[in-house]
Amino acid sequence: MRAFVFVLLAALLSGMSAIAQQPASVAQNSALQIKGEYIETRSADVYTGQCFANGEMNLAGDEAIVAWHVMEGKWDGADLSGLSVGAAVKAQATLGDPYAHAYPAKAVLFVEKSATPQQRQALINFAQEMGGELLRHIVKVMDVPVNLEILQQHSGRARLQAGDFVTVETRGIGPKDHLCGNEATFYPPLTQTTHAMPAVAMTDEYRGKDLEVSWTLHDKRSAFVGTFEYDQRKQVSGL
Repeated sequence: MRAFVFVLLAALLSGMSAIAQQPASVAQNSALQIKGEYIETRSADVYTGQCFANGEMNLAGDEAIVAWHVMEGKWDGADLSGLSVGAAVKAQATLGDPYAHAYPAKAVLFVEKSATPQQRQALINFAQEMGGELLRHIVKVMDVPVNLEILQQHSGRARLQAGDFVTVETRGIGPKDHLCGNEATFYPPLTQTTHAMPAVAMTDEYRGKDLEVSWTLHDKRSAFVGTFEYDQRKQVSGL
């Protein structure tokens, strides 16, 4: 009988220990995840027919704007919730064309001005991790107010304003945007997303000197509006 009591007591203590440890484990796992909203534009249509896409290859599509708004999560130990970061990019050829040599590209990074020094560096590191080769070569980092709003996720309405040199406004693709009847998402997004839908960039503008090119484009089917989620456990484990 005494042995049974000891076994029962040990089992109860073990169960209480597991329950006590569970919240810490859950908190640790959630701290390794970062998620939020994403926008992208290019100087070539991403939603188009093959004939139109072929007509732009080697002539357009070597410029892009990408941006992330962190809804919740940490990076390098810094809480980035509510902050945004992005970049304007000039590549050497049409981005997404498997037969072109678009890299190395040059990028001007824009970082939310209100970020602390630790958050600023974490935002830079985060953007470079998400952007990969696209953001490998940063020629300048701009600390400016960055406002990224996904107004209607499922209709493709979004706005991005970074200082006075980046402006993006998008809307959903409608019946009048089908020009040949064979349109599809010809290019995938340039970075990792959990969901992305093509949209019309009513305004796609970069005004600066550091890329040695500026652009102002209107009403192109050249945008993506979506969401992202990144699990740093996969980065650490290599999964």
